[in-house]
Amino acid sequence: MSTRLERFHHDGLVFDVHDSGPEDGDPVVLLHGFPERATSWRHVEPLLHAAGLRTYALDQRGYSPGARPEGRTHYRTELLAGDVAALIRTIGRPVHLVGHDWGAIVAWTVAGVHADLVRTLTAVSVPHPAAFKRAMTSSPQALRSWYIGLFQLPRLPELLLAASGGRFLERAMIATGMSREDVERVQREVVDDGALPHALGYYRALPLSDRSVVGRTVRVPTTLVWSTGDTALDRRGAELTGDHVDAPYELVVLDGVSHWIPTHAPEALAEAILERVAGT
Repeated sequence: MSTRLERFHHDGLVFDVHDSGPEDGDPVVLLHGFPERATSWRHVEPLLHAAGLRTYALDQRGYSPGARPEGRTHYRTELLAGDVAALIRTIGRPVHLVGHDWGAIVAWTVAGVHADLVRTLTAVSVPHPAAFKRAMTSSPQALRSWYIGLFQLPRLPELLLAASGGRFLERAMIATGMSREDVERVQREVVDDGALPHALGYYRALPLSDRSVVGRTVRVPTTLVWSTGDTALDRRGAELTGDHVDAPYELVVLDGVSHWIPTHAPEALAEAILERVAGT
């Protein structure tokens, strides 16, 4: 019987992990997006456990209280991927990797750089980084990504998202399809807990990230789950993603579902994950 993993150390930081499900189950690592934490997987985890899988939901760099270094250089994408690689090595064997939103970007990078650590990849909402870049010049994606430019500004995004007692954050998130319950969770777990400036570091570090690492072709069996109600990600990036996967690949489209797939369509997402896992 293995010991439950509650935290691990890497790069001088301490990361929190929610390790649950059958102790002898195949490991699945779950990576949350912005602006959420590992609790975003709370509806998906039981469905994976019922299929015999063990899940490790990570509070990533900037979100774990013990892993909040100051300065945007500490949030380069290759460093975020290094954190996940360290978690997988701590687990002790290759994993099925699942990531939503920013967690998907990190997952794409891990799969591209550390294919030996990944059995399968399920990316949720966000296409392969190279496909996303292509979509920026061939679709409305650049317009949908306006907020990335805003997040580059110092201090202003933090002030806006905390303005009027959190009402600006509430309006902004509800406009993307997030429920009021989940907005309250973001306010409590990210804003009130002090994680927001560090979470914004993911965006602010984009110009500094190693492009040769982030855009690599993925050579592990992969599924991309994208939803038609996503206000941030255009369909073009999803359609181009297959060009950057040199392995069995499937695009799963969820009609009428918002960007927040793990909480709005956990059953459909779990089904896609399980189908990818079963394929191995």
